[in-house]
Amino acid sequence: MTRHDDGIRLQDMLDHAREAVAMIEGKERADLERERMLELSLIRLIEVVGEAAARVSPTGQARYPSIPWSQVVGMRNRLIHGYSRVEKNLGLSRLLTISQ
Repeated sequence: MTRHDDGIRLQDMLDHAREAVAMIEGKERADLERERMLELSLIRLIEVVGEAAARVSPTGQARYPSIPWSQVVGMRNRLIHGYSRVEKNLGLSRLLTISQ
């Protein structure tokens, strides 16, 4: 993987993370429970961030040690493999808390 590829992946991560944060601005946990489209959209954005993170080379990851790479990829794996809805909501509500 070239440095250019890592740059593309990192930009994907940033773009989709920003979109997720913008989407949940002013929202509360109850909004996730009421608005299925919001929940599904947010899940998809987080999945894309995690997928891009998984494709960043070890060298690229080493350049950004403040990014919790294994947690980002782990969240993607939990969401995409359909682990319990309760776990999804906990992860999404934690994201809501972090973004505020």
